[in-house]
Amino acid sequence: MSITPAELTAGTWTIDPVHSQVGFTVRHLMVSKVRGTFGGFAGTIEIAEDGAPSVNAEIDVTSIDTGNDQRDQHIRSADFFDADNHPTATFASTSVEADGDDYLVHGDLTLRGVTKPVTLTMEFNGVNPGMGHGPVAGFDAKTVINRKDFDIDIEMPLETGGTVVGDKITITLEIEAGKPAA
Repeated sequence: MSITPAELTAGTWTIDPVHSQVGFTVRHLMVSKVRGTFGGFAGTIEIAEDGAPSVNAEIDVTSIDTGNDQRDQHIRSADFFDADNHPTATFASTSVEADGDDYLVHGDLTLRGVTKPVTLTMEFNGVNPGMGHGPVAGFDAKTVINRKDFDIDIEMPLETGGTVVGDKITITLEIEAGKPAA
């Protein structure tokens, strides 16, 4: 039995970067959060004839924007993303399961050349017939990773304890994907 909502018909649904956002938050100075987005990303959701979904996505980590150019340059450096050597992060789903009204999307995240399993908690927002170009579907998803798991292990200790940058990174996805009209 398929766990895919009936509105997600078989075929390829392509992420629309104009109507989607990939973002993150991380603790800063142990008391607040820095937020950022990635401007460059792409991906597909494949729905097999039996309803089984598969998700593949790429994020251009060089497209990071936290609202501060100096910080963005530092995050691209070898201290964090090492974007010169690893300009792309990828996600490939391995399975999807229902979780009440939501879904758990299990998969492999590769960041900075390190691949680890992660689970996205996903909310399906429905399908709209679109505006004459084929149906569009909406999704919100979230996961929390530990930056050290991906060899982002820079330590900038504070005199009062803790570090400048927290270990936990919350990744949020607001996705609109379209399927060309048949």
